[in-house]
Amino acid sequence: MSFSLARLAVLRKLLTGTRRKFFVSFMGMDIHPSVEMSLSAKPDLTFPKGVHIGAYSYIAFNARILTHDRTRGLYLHTRIGKNCFIGGESLILPGVTIGDNCVIGAGSVVTRDVPSRSIAAGNPARIIRSDIEVGHYGRFLTADDNERQLRERDPAAAALPNRQQQRKAS
Repeated sequence: MSFSLARLAVLRKLLTGTRRKFFVSFMGMDIHPSVEMSLSAKPDLTFPKGVHIGAYSYIAFNARILTHDRTRGLYLHTRIGKNCFIGGESLILPGVTIGDNCVIGAGSVVTRDVPSRSIAAGNPARIIRSDIEVGHYGRFLTADDNERQLRERDPAAAALPNRQQQRKAS
């Protein structure tokens, strides 16, 4: 019998949900209940009321959302829209607004506002594509078909987590 990390999904969901409730209830952050955050994601605790994350957005590992800059004495609201994906190790600077349906590339440093339906990446982050279409959590609409085709071509890929089966199980 092979072990799959997918079995730990319930525990992960419990931990991330508890963490989100702490951020909202005790720290005063504005985080929609549908938001998914990696356990290592780091919203700013210095000015927590300045963190705003919209519905069905995903904050990946070690991403940081800043709301303060002590050197300049700034305490600003930082907003992430609905259906966004914030890539791992990204840094969102204080006062930035990321529009709805955006994807921020891994390791990006976002210094300016990002318009809705855009992909931004780099240091500093620049808009690399506009008028994109994504679903919940900033997932491209073609992602499920791409995964299905990969499973059909590559037997080793059959062991990867399957979103379609996870939806049916819940």
